[in-house]
Amino acid sequence: MGSTYMTDPIIFLIDTLFSLYILAVLLRFLLQWCGAEYYNPISQFLVKATHPPLKILRRFVPSIGKIDTSALVLVLALQMLADFSILLLKGVTISIGALTILSITQLISLLINVFVFAVFARAILSWLNPGTFSAAASILATLTEPLLDICRKVIPDMGGIDLSPLVALLLLQLAKMVTLPPLHELAGLIS
Repeated sequence: MGSTYMTDPIIFLIDTLFSLYILAVLLRFLLQWCGAEYYNPISQFLVKATHPPLKILRRFVPSIGKIDTSALVLVLALQMLADFSILLLKGVTISIGALTILSITQLISLLINVFVFAVFARAILSWLNPGTFSAAASILATLTEPLLDICRKVIPDMGGIDLSPLVALLLLQLAKMVTLPPLHELAGLIS
């Protein structure tokens, strides 16, 4: 039983708990930015789960227009703390600049993944239960509509078949392939 016997479960717990809370804060930021219905049960859950630290941060970090900068600061701080803790347990040292770029890279990846899964889930829900209302479908529509609207303007009408989710998924995967590798390289150069 080596040192990884206990560190692997601890790293797993740190990564899982931080990732879930970071996702909750990021979703709250995105839904607030997109103008999601405040009284939706999913929105209410996210607001209540993320309110305590954001209430404190808002005293020091004001919003800029529609952008909740305190949520962005919290997400970045949590990601940096999680990455630092995991790297410390693995015995890896890294500079603060490399840690910041690594954390930003992971947040960009998470942001793109949120949109990928939201577009995919919305497309599946539209096939299974078209025209019915649910809290999840409402949130997915609010979150994905700006992106899908842009795609609908670019692609021609295909006789009633909406190909905008497919185009959006392709664009999101391309964005991931184009933005993440240079950031990983930059983090490697700084460390």
